[in-house]
Amino acid sequence: MHRRVFLSTSLMTALAMTLRANFADPLVINAGVGGNNTDDLLKRIDKDCLAHKPALTVLMAGTNDMNSRKYIPLEQYRKNMATLIEKIQASKSKVLLMTILPFYEPYLLTRHDPAHYGTDGPVKRRAAVNETIKSLAAQYKTELLDLGTLFEKVGKVGLDKDSLIQNEANSQKTDGIHPTPNGYRFIGLAVYEHILLQKLPQSRIVCFGDSITNGDGSITKESYPAYLNKLLQS
Repeated sequence: MHRRVFLSTSLMTALAMTLRANFADPLVINAGVGGNNTDDLLKRIDKDCLAHKPALTVLMAGTNDMNSRKYIPLEQYRKNMATLIEKIQASKSKVLLMTILPFYEPYLLTRHDPAHYGTDGPVKRRAAVNETIKSLAAQYKTELLDLGTLFEKVGKVGLDKDSLIQNEANSQKTDGIHPTPNGYRFIGLAVYEHILLQKLPQSRIVCFGDSITNGDGSITKESYPAYLNKLLQS
């Protein structure tokens, strides 16, 4: 004999709200902070990354390290990145490293003294940072997404309105470094596809980095962690 169980309308509503809340929980944490270099990331990795017990940590850093205001020499940058990777791996999280994005040099040099880059210039400085990231990925056997090359090939980095990097035509800013909303969508999609292709964890993901990770600081609007979260929720 089966008993019928009747639930009150209020209880059914409460259960439905609980289910919706559970499904809406973010799978991704936006742990980007504007202006951070690798020294800053080392200071906050325990609180802002490891405390979340990530299954996957997406790490992109180096744009501030190479520029004049938060400059870290390349050898120290490598040591800092190695320490970050070792700490993350020790927590049993997988690591996905991403190379840093290209920039529109004339805008960059309005905010940073050209003399800072020596004879190499900012383009070669960025190339050295990205080669360091690739070398670290090989050394520590992490995942690697060469995001910088993807942006170079399709980003139209410059003065066009459809550039994936902010400029006067698409954002009324002489920025040249940070992605547009479409740029953030592109990053989110690139990370999402890499996760699927490499069968990486699809929840408990911490995106750790600087302002390019932070975006608008949200997990729902204009940041690559927000778009990644939407894709993983779908």
